[in-house]
Amino acid sequence: MTNDAVIFGILIAMLGFVFWSSSSKAPLWRKFYKWVPMLLLCYFLPSLLTVFGIVDPGQSRLYFVASRYLLPASLVLLTISVDLREVLKLGPKALIMFSTGTVGVVLGGPLAVLLVGMVRPDLVGGEGPEAVWRGLTTVAGSWIGGGANQAAMKEIFAPTNELYSVMVAVDVIVAEVWMLFLLLFVGKAKQIDARLGADASAVHELQQKMEEFSLRTARIPSSVDLMVTLAFSFGVVAACHWAADLIAPWIEVTAPALNKFSLNSKFFWLIVLATTLGVGLSFTRARELEGAGASKIGTVFIFILVATIGMNMDITALLEHPGYFAVGGVWMLFHVLLLFLVGYFIKAPYFFLAVGSKANIGGAASAPVVAAAFHPSLAPVGVLLAVLGYALGTYGAWLCGILMQEVSRVVAG
Repeated sequence: MTNDAVIFGILIAMLGFVFWSSSSKAPLWRKFYKWVPMLLLCYFLPSLLTVFGIVDPGQSRLYFVASRYLLPASLVLLTISVDLREVLKLGPKALIMFSTGTVGVVLGGPLAVLLVGMVRPDLVGGEGPEAVWRGLTTVAGSWIGGGANQAAMKEIFAPTNELYSVMVAVDVIVAEVWMLFLLLFVGKAKQIDARLGADASAVHELQQKMEEFSLRTARIPSSVDLMVTLAFSFGVVAACHWAADLIAPWIEVTAPALNKFSLNSKFFWLIVLATTLGVGLSFTRARELEGAGASKIGTVFIFILVATIGMNMDITALLEHPGYFAVGGVWMLFHVLLLFLVGYFIKAPYFFLAVGSKANIGGAASAPVVAAAFHPSLAPVGVLLAVLGYALGTYGAWLCGILMQEVSRVVAG
C-alpha cells in the first residue's frame, strides 16, 4: 500500500480496536490485558504492516506529519495543563521518586554503554548516522518522556532508519516487560510498603484530593472549547516553526562549535520551544483548557505518533540483534535498582515508585494506566507526573545522548 490516506485509516482502526478492547469488561479481554499492556499493542500491530510487506514506512509521509505537526502540538497540550503548584503538593517523596527515575535513565544509558562496551565494544560502536549511541538517544527520549521525546531525539541525532527501527523494538519490549512486573506488583503494594517501611496514608489523601479535583474541573467541551484548544496548540506550533527556522541557521553560521550538541537542528528548537511555551502558558488562563480536554486531545496526537513509530519498528530485531537488548536490559536494571534503593532510603510508598518510574518510561501513555491500577481516581496523578516528564524529556534525553556519545568515544578509543 502506498496511499497514506489508506494507511492512516488502518492505523486509526488499529488504535480504535486496542482502546475499545482494553476498556471492555468482557472476561476474555480483561484477562488478555492483565498480561499484555495495551501500549505494547499500539506499537506491535502497526509493525505487522511492515513485517509482512504491506507497507513500506520509508515511502510513507505519515511519520513526518506526526512528528512535525502533531508531536509539538501534543507537547503544548500536555504541558499547558500542568500545575506545578499541584505537583509540589504531591509531596517531596513523589517528586524525589520521579526525579530518581529520570536520573536513572540519564546516567543508566552511558553506564550501560560503558559496561557492555567493556565486554563487547562492537555492540556500542559505529560511525556517523550508524553510531549505536545515536539510536540509543531515541530510547532515552522515550524513557524520560515518551513517544514525543523519542521522535524528537530521532530528528535531533539522526540515526539511520534501520538503526532506529531496532531501537524502537528495544525500547518497547524492555519497557513493557518492566511495566508488566509493575502491574503484577500492584496487588502486593501493601507488602512492598511494609518491606520499605513506607507510610501510604499520603496516597489515600491524594486519592481523595484527585477525586475532588476531577469533579471540580470536568465539563463537556463545546465546539468553541475544542476550536480554541486547537488554535492554542497549532498557533504555538506555528510560532515555534517560525522561530526554529531563524535560530538554527543563525547558530550554524555564528557558532558552528555548537553543532556537536545538535543546537543547529531546527527540530531541536521546535521541540524545546513548544515544551517551554507550553509550560509558560500553564501559568496563564490557558490552563483552563484542561477542563475541556486539552490533555485528552494531546494524548490522541501522541498515540497517532506511537502508531507511526510502531510502523517503523523491527520486531524481528530481538533475534537479529540480541546484543542491543543487553544494553537496554542493563540500562533498565540500573533504573529499577536506583528506584528501589532511593525508595527504601526515603521510605516512599510503592505507588510513588511505580508511577514515578512510568512517568518517565512511557510518559502519558502508560503512567495513568499504572496509577489507575491502584485506584481509577489516581490516574490524573500519572498524567500530572508524565507531563512533567514531557517537559524534562527533551532536555534529559539530549544530555543522556551527549554522555553516551562521550562514553562511546572512550570505549572505542
